[in-house]
Amino acid sequence: MSFDKSATGTVYERFQGSTEFQELRRRFRRFVFPMTAAFLSWYLLYVVLSGWARDFMGTQLFGAVNIALVFGLLQFVSTFLIAYLYARHAERRLDPVSDALRARIEGESAPAAAEDAK
Repeated sequence: MSFDKSATGTVYERFQGSTEFQELRRRFRRFVFPMTAAFLSWYLLYVVLSGWARDFMGTQLFGAVNIALVFGLLQFVSTFLIAYLYARHAERRLDPVSDALRARIEGESAPAAAEDAK
């Protein structure tokens, strides 16, 4: 681990500057920012089409089901898909790094906590 044990601040502040923590943040952001942009774009498309392309959105597909209803339901599908993809991403790319960091933080803060208890 690359952090300075003699640095000032709490153990959490020192770990925040470590390369491992920065890597964890980078991995998180590489997933979350593009996925957020994609979802917001998809949602904005739905809102814009609902407001300014009423004829298109009102096109009947079958029975009482129109394009607007299908797009609305697909919003739910995309939300669940993103949640599934994030859970898979976190399990594979974030959890191993965060578990190792947590173990090191707890290992370093345990002697300090024992010293404070005396």
